[in-house]
Amino acid sequence: MKKFNLFKEIIVVQKTDLLKAINTSKEFSITISGEVKHEPYAEHDIFIFQGKYTTQKSSVLMPKPAPSIAEIFGKNYQIVEDEERVLIKAFSNWQALIGVNLPRASYDDTTGDGVSEFSSSKIEDIGWNATEFAIKYRELVEVIEANCEGTLLCIEQESPYQFSGLGFIKDEEKTAQILYAHCQKRVKEIMLNDDAYALETLTDDELEAAEFFKLA
Repeated sequence: MKKFNLFKEIIVVQKTDLLKAINTSKEFSITISGEVKHEPYAEHDIFIFQGKYTTQKSSVLMPKPAPSIAEIFGKNYQIVEDEERVLIKAFSNWQALIGVNLPRASYDDTTGDGVSEFSSSKIEDIGWNATEFAIKYRELVEVIEANCEGTLLCIEQESPYQFSGLGFIKDEEKTAQILYAHCQKRVKEIMLNDDAYALETLTDDELEAAEFFKLA
């Protein structure tokens, strides 16, 4: 997976597209690639902004000047206007972006508890059965991030170390195949090397999981 670290990334948006969206007074979103979009959104869109701008009423006697793009976005964004482009840094708005992107994320790694489930039922079935053999979701996530296509939207800094992220899997079918093969191999090793998981000692739930991985 590709890591999109909001601490480091600058999102580039075409100014004409952005101003057009702002002037509609309707909700719009900006993707991590700088595309300005309106509903309906695609299944795996990842956004660094979602909202709308409503023009403030002003009186004839005291007209209000039009706000800058930076004022429209607010204090949680760093905005630089560069001729026909607008450069955006969005890491300060991370907490809000979790809520914006979570409905389309494949997994949530934004809490201290770590990943606890996958949004895909097929991948979640693999994870759930793997836990019967003490294989943690952390291991599964590391397999996915090292071997599968997708995007990890995150904030990560080295000192002091900080990480929070949302995973977006590009191909769920291929990811499920990779993860299943990994877990099948790991469960087989555990059953062969750990007496507590020998076939004849398995509980009903463990046996069901072993059958899921075609090892019983």
